[in-house]
Amino acid sequence: MKLYGGASYTARLAPAAGAGRKGLRSGALGLFSSVVIGLASTAPAYSLAATLGLIVAGVGLQAPIITMLAFIPMLLIAYAYRELNAANADCGTTFTWATRAFGPRTGWMGGWGIIVADILVMANLAEIAGTYGFRLLGYDALAGNRLWTTVVGVGWIIVMTTICYVGIELSAAVQRWLLCVEVAVLVLFAVTALVRVYTSPGPTSIHVSASWFDPFQVASARAVTQGVLAAVFIYWGWDTAVSVNEETADSAHIPGRAAVISTVSLLVTYGLVATSAQAFAGVGPTGIGLGNAANSGDVLSVLGNAVFGGHGTGLLLSRLLVLMVLTSAVSSTQTTILPMARTVFSMAAHKAVPSRFARVHRRFLTPTWSTVGMGLASIGFLVLLTAFSHDVLADSIQSVGLAIAFYYGLTGFACVWFYRGVLTRSARDLLFKGLLPGLGGLMMLFLFCYAAFGVYANPKYGATSVSVPLVGRVGGVTVVGLGALLLGVVLMLVVTRGHAAALRLQRSLLPQRLPPQTAVELASRYVPADSGSGVGGDWFDVIPLSGTRVGLVVGDVLGHGVRAAATMGRVRTGVRVLARLDLAPDEVLARLDDLVEQGSGDQLDARHADAEVRGVTCLYAVYDPVNGRCSLARAGHTLPAVVLPDSGGVASYPELPPGPPLGIGGPPYQSTELQLPPGSLIALFTDGLVQAAHGTDAGLTELARTLAQHRRPLEELCDSAVAALLPGPVDDDAALLLVRTRMLGEHQTAVWELPADPELVGHARTVVAAQLAEWHLDELAFTTELIVSELVTNAIRHADGPIHVRLIRDRTLICEVSDTGHTSPHLRHAATDEEGGRGLFIIAQMAHLWGTRYTPTGKTIWAEQELPPGQAADRRQLP
Repeated sequence: MKLYGGASYTARLAPAAGAGRKGLRSGALGLFSSVVIGLASTAPAYSLAATLGLIVAGVGLQAPIITMLAFIPMLLIAYAYRELNAANADCGTTFTWATRAFGPRTGWMGGWGIIVADILVMANLAEIAGTYGFRLLGYDALAGNRLWTTVVGVGWIIVMTTICYVGIELSAAVQRWLLCVEVAVLVLFAVTALVRVYTSPGPTSIHVSASWFDPFQVASARAVTQGVLAAVFIYWGWDTAVSVNEETADSAHIPGRAAVISTVSLLVTYGLVATSAQAFAGVGPTGIGLGNAANSGDVLSVLGNAVFGGHGTGLLLSRLLVLMVLTSAVSSTQTTILPMARTVFSMAAHKAVPSRFARVHRRFLTPTWSTVGMGLASIGFLVLLTAFSHDVLADSIQSVGLAIAFYYGLTGFACVWFYRGVLTRSARDLLFKGLLPGLGGLMMLFLFCYAAFGVYANPKYGATSVSVPLVGRVGGVTVVGLGALLLGVVLMLVVTRGHAAALRLQRSLLPQRLPPQTAVELASRYVPADSGSGVGGDWFDVIPLSGTRVGLVVGDVLGHGVRAAATMGRVRTGVRVLARLDLAPDEVLARLDDLVEQGSGDQLDARHADAEVRGVTCLYAVYDPVNGRCSLARAGHTLPAVVLPDSGGVASYPELPPGPPLGIGGPPYQSTELQLPPGSLIALFTDGLVQAAHGTDAGLTELARTLAQHRRPLEELCDSAVAALLPGPVDDDAALLLVRTRMLGEHQTAVWELPADPELVGHARTVVAAQLAEWHLDELAFTTELIVSELVTNAIRHADGPIHVRLIRDRTLICEVSDTGHTSPHLRHAATDEEGGRGLFIIAQMAHLWGTRYTPTGKTIWAEQELPPGQAADRRQLP
């Protein structure tokens, strides 16, 4: 694609929406790099510098244990991330997983929570980076100037966005160097502080005590909760290690391990630094004491000079500590862009936001529009709020906790619901997929509610307050935090309405129920895709045919959205119409191919190319319960699975002649015939059922394993198949139709062969009347004799060779006359002066239904009559 000036466009759309199939650079990160990115995203040095004083102010000497207690909900949610990532390593993380568990609207809100949290914190990190940059250079006056700190903050966002744009390897390399130096300086600070406490203590120094690690020493439960609330968010950011899962080696396992390792590493780091800082500085409200409100926003800068000294090497180390706070904020800026951009990228790949955000750089293999777009959004938010009100900016930064608690808690609940079907499989599954994530979700829900309505809602909390109708004055932190989430609800309703409309249309066009059939026992399932990228197009159907036969069809429109659902409705209607003409399966597909090809001329214009239908796959089968034969033909569709009653439960996938998808063009379709004894099990399904596991081959193997229990009720088999192959909703629709064959009993059919002799018409009436008397259907004898007489007479007059008469007693009485002719009779109104031409007209008035079907040896004309009440045949003809 060429742009103005002849430049080439260097981005392409993500090739697919599935996990690991979006075109990002796979295998770029190992375990160490993933852990580094997870740790760097939390900004350890800056988080401690900005939060430790606030924690001490709330809980006093118990600050170290409160810092450690905040680790518990984070570890529980980390386990949820690990388990969900193992099932689906998608860079959309909470968006993708919540969508699979609860549906597209809840999933969209999960993605929105990530976006809100990241944009809000980006403004804070950029401002801190600007402020500390001036402090490091000794320009304290500029450090307090909002204009210049904003300019420098914008510059840092641009630099870090560029690094993220260029490649994940460069991002990881930068983080490895920055984090290693940062952790080394923090450990050096902690060790030096502890050594000085026990060798040359200062006036405020106190020895470490066991009481510091006893949460029951805190004055009140409210103080504990507020302390944990302040401490819990210093752990936030480790989930970046999972957000880059599609660019990580062994993406199903390494990102989850990195998340757990990151949180444990943070526990050790925070516990060590908090304990050593408190031992050295104490918790007093003056001087370097951690309780001094004047230092609460940056305790490390104040402690640096006191711990290391103000001369020589000490001065260098104290400056280095300030530098680490700066680089911590800067590196966190970069690692905040990574998950934000990849969340938007995944949402675009799944059609939850405009698809242009799913573009991938051809050389760097990084998201282009989503990376640049999120960088610009962060700059815009920082500049807007800085210009509007610094107080509102401060409150918006504090409100980030609400968004974090929201999407972390949602992830915990999504894990429980996603794995609900396997929680009783083992003690490990119950613990790591159920109890721990569920407990983490409950903790996050409590923290969200407590913060939003118990702490942040206080008008005296934060820098601003807002008068809310019917409520009164409310703290600005709550207003901004909840307002941002409510804005997401409005956007969600707008963005997801296309998916909702497609799903409603899809469901309305599918069979609402499967009518009972004499020929087969039936059960079905339809599992819609969980996002706009997959919904629409899969269908199944069961079509009653003449002679107690039944048509079985399953198909998949290769597209998505409302257009795919509408195409499915047209194709399904076409199949039903063509099937009722009693055409062979290959002829049905051939005519259906013309129908789809003609419809392709109505495609949308190029601006909506992503919504176009790209063909239709279909499998059509006709089963005859009289002789047990099943004729099948396929158009680019997956092979059916067949389990014979005497196979010991072994499922096979019989080879059928391949045919191109409908509407594509290619060689003609061919039919194949299978002989199926009664009790045979046939599974017709779309590829969405078997591709969702670990590839199509693994899915087919798992389906065969499920069908091995072929004697179970079909409804139970359907549930087992869906539970095994689709533990949660997937990126593509899935349809499953299970069929168990039956055979008509010998007492339900009667067949006679007659030579083409007009004198035998009376004999045909006689034998038919006798059979009806044996079936206790004497009241249908007159009309049946008339029908047989007319059909046999027409066969003798217009065809050569023997004539076959067959009666079938089922839900209706079916009379069939077969001959070797290939001409089809037509119903017409005979003129008053014509002697003939009234036979079919009379039959049409007496029969409930009638028609013609062609066979390889000729044709069959059939007529159905309704049975008298209470005379329907026993339909439970299973062996």
